[in-house]
Amino acid sequence: MPSSVPSFAELLGRCERSAVHLEMRDSYASTDRFEAWKRGERINWNDLASWWHPYDQLITDTVARGVTIRRARIVSEPVTEYIRWEHYVTRANVTAGEDVRWLPRRRATAIALPGNDFWLFDGKLLRVHHFSGDGAVVEDEITDDAETVKLCASAFEAVWDRAAPHHQYTI
Repeated sequence: MPSSVPSFAELLGRCERSAVHLEMRDSYASTDRFEAWKRGERINWNDLASWWHPYDQLITDTVARGVTIRRARIVSEPVTEYIRWEHYVTRANVTAGEDVRWLPRRRATAIALPGNDFWLFDGKLLRVHHFSGDGAVVEDEITDDAETVKLCASAFEAVWDRAAPHHQYTI
């Protein structure tokens, strides 16, 4: 049965002002890129063609339309190997046009957080990610429920205000 959830590209394509993403897990499902990094392979950042992906282009095109894209990550410290890798590859997100910040989990105690990672588009439409225990996406849910949107928007802004910009967060 086909999913009724619009693709990320469709949602971002409809976006007019802002897209924010809150990530709260210390690891997600493994990828080939993560496995290569664990083997010691590193990205040649000077060779854009070797690492630029369709996601990066989608972000660049969206930012060029005037949409602000912000990503905040809440992480446990010391960080997991996955977060170490994610910090390394965030250079691609920043190059594409995202503004990324990091918040140590110990500084998030007083923030009312939703139970799941999410994207919030234009402050009114949520794409909520549901993961399995090992970090694989099980399903995404779309909602515009006003109370849920309000909680997620408030949580994101509280995290954003406390978080360190990517270039200042060291692992």
